Amino acid sequence: MARINLLPWRDELRKERQREFIIALVGAAVLAGLVVLLIQMRISGMIGYQNNRNEYLQQQTAELDKRIHKIQDLESTKKKLLARMDIIQRLQHSRPEIVHLFNEIATTLPDGVYVTSITQQGTNLTFKGVAQSNSRVSAYMRNLAASKWLTNPRLEVIHTKPVAGLERDSDFTLQVSQVVPKVDEEHPRATKRKHRRGRK
Repeated sequence: MARINLLPWRDELRKERQREFIIALVGAAVLAGLVVLLIQMRISGMIGYQNNRNEYLQQQTAELDKRIHKIQDLESTKKKLLARMDIIQRLQHSRPEIVHLFNEIATTLPDGVYVTSITQQGTNLTFKGVAQSNSRVSAYMRNLAASKWLTNPRLEVIHTKPVAGLERDSDFTLQVSQVVPKVDEEHPRATKRKHRRGRK
């Protein structure tokens, strides 16, 4: 019976399978490398896109900050201008009041009373002066209480000092509140004329 030696064929088959395995392994490695490379490229692209987007957002944010600062500066300038306009309007409205106030101060002063200084804080006025007697200070306070532009006189300090002779002078400090009378109270004649015209 003839014998066939299969060893060379088996060796050849084994070598062929090894080559196929190595080729498959190399192909898998190359494919895996390509996949990893593609993933890295994709991730790098996404990172670059996000970086560009972040840079764009930062630029836009910086631009918005500049605009906000400009708006804040404009708002500050606007407030300052409005405050100045308000002061100017108050001064314009207070011009006749100041005239009436000084006129009222002059007309309410009785004989023998002299005002040396006047200070004002809001609607409160402080008078400092000299009077020939305490009774003249009382008369001055009554005149102030009867005034349309001044009210609620309050005596803060009164000090009597002797002078040459029998008479004595009194240094006084009093406070009074400024008021603005209504139009009807300030101009009663004009109001009566309007009523008469209405009746006609």
